[in-house]
This record gives sequence, structure tokens and C-alpha cells, in this order.
Amino acid sequence: MTNQLPQKTSSTISTLDDLAKLANYSLMDRLNCDPEATENGDDHAPRQVFSGHYVPVNPTPIKDPEYVAHSTNFFSELGFADSMASSPDFVRMFCGDISQVPEPMRKVGWATGYALSIYGTEYIQQCPFQTGNGYGDGRAISVLEAVINGQRWEMQLKGGGRTPYCRGADGRAVLRSSIREFLAQEHMHALGVPTSRSLSLYVSKTEQVKRPWYSEGSRSHNPDRLIAEAVAISTRVAPSFIRVGQLELFARRTRNNAHPNAMQELEKIVLHLIDREYADAVDRQLSTPEKVLLLAREFRSRLTSLIANWIRVGFCQGNFNSDNCAVGGFTLDYGPFGFCDVFNPHYQPWTGGGHHFSFMNQPSAAQRNFDMFCSALQPLLSSHQDYLLELDGIRSGFSKVMHSQMEKMWAAKLGLSTQNSASHQPLSKTLYKGLLSELETLMLQTPVDYTIFFRELSSIPDDIGPLKKSFYNNSTHDSDLKVTAPKEMDKQWAEWLEKWKALLNSSNDTNTTSPRSIEEISRAMKLVNPKYILREWFVMPAYQQASAGNYALIRELQEVMTLPYAEQSKDVEDKYYRLKPPEFFEVGGLSHLSCSS
Repeated sequence: MTNQLPQKTSSTISTLDDLAKLANYSLMDRLNCDPEATENGDDHAPRQVFSGHYVPVNPTPIKDPEYVAHSTNFFSELGFADSMASSPDFVRMFCGDISQVPEPMRKVGWATGYALSIYGTEYIQQCPFQTGNGYGDGRAISVLEAVINGQRWEMQLKGGGRTPYCRGADGRAVLRSSIREFLAQEHMHALGVPTSRSLSLYVSKTEQVKRPWYSEGSRSHNPDRLIAEAVAISTRVAPSFIRVGQLELFARRTRNNAHPNAMQELEKIVLHLIDREYADAVDRQLSTPEKVLLLAREFRSRLTSLIANWIRVGFCQGNFNSDNCAVGGFTLDYGPFGFCDVFNPHYQPWTGGGHHFSFMNQPSAAQRNFDMFCSALQPLLSSHQDYLLELDGIRSGFSKVMHSQMEKMWAAKLGLSTQNSASHQPLSKTLYKGLLSELETLMLQTPVDYTIFFRELSSIPDDIGPLKKSFYNNSTHDSDLKVTAPKEMDKQWAEWLEKWKALLNSSNDTNTTSPRSIEEISRAMKLVNPKYILREWFVMPAYQQASAGNYALIRELQEVMTLPYAEQSKDVEDKYYRLKPPEFFEVGGLSHLSCSS
């Protein structure tokens, strides 16, 4: 079967019938269905799944749906008419009722299983059967694959109802968490960070579920009450949703000789992954072992770049298990994520996350996921000792590549070149051992707002006055913040600023081929240091108002947060470019949150 994509088309997609013509279900057509599954997708009770790449599942439609929002930017990129988002047949489909979709769309969706590893250790006890055979998409159901303008997209309903992997849960997402994910995905895309995308968001006017959450103003670590919340369905979109955990599942079955086709299923999912995510980088004529090695190198490159981008914009994923790590190398999970206000290497928005998934430990967490990814590929190279050794080399080289990506990222944030043209010596020694480590110490001692500090630095100020816009003080209520005497800190900051500017000039002077002006350096810095970040205390009033049927703030946030590097109006700046108010520190749902959604 050919994997070539249809030719690009520039015509506007105005109706669901137009979209239906672009349907192309590569996963269901090329991979193995669970042999114990039902054909009609009536498969919603928790059960063990022993083989196959997917389970056909019908989504469970939400009752009395109402339009909340759609991504106008993504609609435009796809060539969708905005009017589609409120058309009855589009609403019906993306609220979970695919029983009436036009052909050749299919009237059944699919869910996938995966394994779970946490920071490099495999777990099976989260599975209700204690075997690991019940872990997977518990409430995420894919309903369409389509090739649009030469690009394959998979569309997945988050909160689309129960699947065999639901582990006894209700399969629903609530409006609160759906708004967070809907806004965050498009914000991250605008920030230049690889991510799944947001298509549409609908809420039920009558259907509710109970979730643990925080009382207003609660400083409790974990939710302190149970509340009824409206259910919602958001549609997230990506080239594929294949995760490291999926490859782990098929590798585990292979190692355990779980069934006669285990090795074949592992090879099929890996080759399918390459077709979906790496077709431009891996020659289809190569042998499987050669493809596997190229895949490992390419994923290493994408994953290290992704993590450096996370840290560049202050993003903490919060729960970077292998099942939340997309093998396409993009941000996938938006459960307990957060953007740090105050710089803190140990920032962790999720109460259950611990330091191993904290902000500055994300490179180490990524390395553990990459280790598990490489282990999952090993069975495919078992008869090729030289290839196994090469894979081991790719794995062991992760930290060096990660370090290089981080070096480039910090240099860009600070406006420095990573290469001294005159001596051909990298600036990493100065950057990491001197200037950067001193900066980190100062940011902890003051402390500072991560986003505002680097944005103000991007203007290359004459003195520390503008930088002080980012300084927090003793009025904050965060017990982690320890503030040094202001006068002493001002002196240290002034000394650091002069060192930085001297290094900036030194770096520029040695770049004899094309020295940059201060204005050019400033412009370049402002392209990597955003002005606007989706802070949790912006999102909370949006979902609180939405629960009462007012979606205006969601749309305002859409507009502001999809232009994160732009200088916007004074009203926008006054509202969204400011320090976190003292009363919001240590408040549940604002400074920390549980994984409930």
C-alpha cells in the first residue's frame, strides 16, 4: 500500500462534506485491530486488551452542546471556513456523535493502549488489572484522520467518553480543564514551541460530572471539596498521537512473548510512526534496522529542542511520564502544566509531580523517556549487534545534545553568540560557569518574574531600573521566596548587568563577518523572550466566567496569547504584563493544582 499523500488543494473547506472528501484513515487501515474488539465500537467498559494497535470505540456525545470557541488561526491554516465551527453537522461530530458523518468518514472512532513509565521506571499497578493491559486512552477518542493541503492530521476528542482503558472513570473532561488545554495549545504554537493544536471547544448545557477541586482562596495542597462541573469536549489535532508509552507496550509484549504476532506488531507501529512523523527524514527504501537508527537520531534532536523551548518560555509540563511524551517531538499533555511566574528551578505546578518533573529538571526527565524509547526499539535490532551498539551510542549521546540545545537557548535569551568568530571558541565556559550561573543565583535571591525579566533585558537597558519591573519583594506570600536586602541586591544586579553588556559587546566585536547593532540584538532577543505568557491567574477568571455562560474572556485571551511577542495596546499591557499579585501565591488552582480534570 502506498504511503504517498494526496496532492495539495487550496480550496476552502466550507462544509463537513468538503472535509469528508479528505478523510484518510492510515492507522486503522494499516495497523492491527484488537481481535477481541467489537466492530461497531460499543466497547466502553474497562477490560484488558492483550494485542492489536487500536480498539474501535464510539465516542459518547455530550448532551445539549453549546459552542464555546474555535481556533481561528488553526482554521485558517487548515483552510476551514470559520462558519463551520457553528454548523450543526460539524458541532454534532466534534461533540461526539459520529453516527451521521458523511462518507467516506467512518462512523466509529478509535482508542489506543500504551505502557506507563515514570522517570525511567515501568509501572503496571495503575492498571486496574495489575498487568499493564488496561492502560491507554481512557477518554481520548480519535474520530478522523484527514490529509489537508498535503499534511496528515489526526483529530481526537478529549473527554469523548469511556473506552476499554477508562479504568472505571467517567471518560469526561470538564469545561475548566478543557479551556486550559484549548488556550495553551494555541499559545504554545504562537510561542514557536512544537505542540498539538486546538480545533474546537464545546460544552454541555445540562450534563455535569463531579470533580475534586479547591475552595475559593484555599491554600490546601490538594483539592478540599467535590464540585459539579459542566462537561466539555475539546478537539486536539496532531500529525499523530503516538507516544513513547505505546512503543514500550509493544516492546514489552515482544520481550514477554505475549502473543505470536508481538514482534510484528512492534515493527508495524515503529514503521507507521516513521511514515506519520518522520517521512521527510527517513528514506523509505532503507531496511528496518537502518530506519530505526535514523528514527532514534531524529527523535533525539526533536526532543532535546522541545525541552530547551519549554525552558525558554517558562513552561513546565508537570507530569512528563512516557505516556505523555509524543514520539513526534511535540508538547502533548496539558493536564497539570503551568508557566512559572517567579523563577524557581524546582517550580512544579502539579501537587503529585515532585522534583523529578520540575521546571529545570525537564532535561533529565526527557532523557529518562528517551532511554525507555531506545529500550523499546532494541528488539527490532536483536540480530544486528553493530546496530545495537550504534543505538546505545545514540542513547548515551542524549545528554551532550541536550546540553548543546540548552546552551544555544540560553545564549539566544541573553543575545549572545554561541561561537566566538575570532578564536572559534564557544562561549559556553563563560556563559555557563560565569554569567549564567551568577544570573540564576541573583534571580533566586531577588527573586524575579521569569518572563518579565528576560523581556525587559531584551531592551538592553542602560541600568537596572527597567529590570526591577520584574522584581518581587517581601509582600509576596510564597514561602519559597527568600529576599535579600534591596540595596545589596541592586549593587549585585548592576555589576551583573555591566558584565553582561561587556560580554555582549565582546561577542559582537569578534563577529567580524556581520557585527550586529544593539537594535538588531534587541529585536532578536524579543523574538525568543515573549512578553505575554498564559499565566494560571489569567485563565482562572476565564473558566469561572465561562461556567456562567460568558465566554468573552476566553476570546480575549485567545487574541492576546496568540501574539505573545508583539507589543500590544497599553490596556493589554497593563492587564497582562505584570507581576503575580501577592494574594495569589500558594492558592490552590493558581499556584498549584491537582491532576483532576
